[in-house]
Amino acid sequence: MNGIQDGVAVVTGGGSGIGRQSSLRFAEEGARVVVADVDEDGGHETTEMIESDGGEATFVRTDVTDSDDVAAMVQTALDEYGGLDFAHNNAGIADEGTRLAEYDEAEWDQMIDVNLKGVWRCLKAEIPEMIERGGGAVVNTSSVAGVSANGSAHYAASKHGVIGLTRRATVDYADDGIRFNAVCPGVIDTPMVQQAGEDNSEELDRITAGIPAGRLGDPREIADTVVWLCSEDASYVMGQPIIVDGGLLAQ
Repeated sequence: MNGIQDGVAVVTGGGSGIGRQSSLRFAEEGARVVVADVDEDGGHETTEMIESDGGEATFVRTDVTDSDDVAAMVQTALDEYGGLDFAHNNAGIADEGTRLAEYDEAEWDQMIDVNLKGVWRCLKAEIPEMIERGGGAVVNTSSVAGVSANGSAHYAASKHGVIGLTRRATVDYADDGIRFNAVCPGVIDTPMVQQAGEDNSEELDRITAGIPAGRLGDPREIADTVVWLCSEDASYVMGQPIIVDGGLLAQ
């Protein structure tokens, strides 16, 4: 893909699933990658995978609910590779949830703090460095729940919010040469979904049967979309929620 080689990317949630595949894809296209995650074992494993294929990567433990951690993540990109060109703000959590009025406040706050405020913290740290660099590209992970009523209320609210942040950032920083988009995955074969399947295999089978593609998505299919959105091949794509769901929302 055009424009990725020799750039510097940060990927949150890079220790597994979509974030791992995004990290690998950036490296395959010639970017240097800062892999960020609270999962130290998974993060180190991702960097080792990149390095074994001849790429460059650095792991930094990052909790996106901690502004100091997020600042250190961006500083790692500056210290190790001299700048920041691309970001995939992917870290997030999910649960099965319940009806809207049945959450306690702590459950609501945790979901919003990780999935929505965590993306805001990342943007706040990344944008000034991209301005200094003369531009960049950011992809935030939303969900099909960000454009529909799928998922629990607090999850859907957090993912709708990610799209709102993405669009507002586009308006605020287009003149600075930074592009922002959101990727909206459907049901993807990640450790999070696998765990949900172990807890309730019948429900996962029901959901899978309703996907026109006839299967779960592969994390690499989301990663391909992320890296394309950051590339010069997508230079006129700005402020968009890109749905990658195997046709789920067409139902």
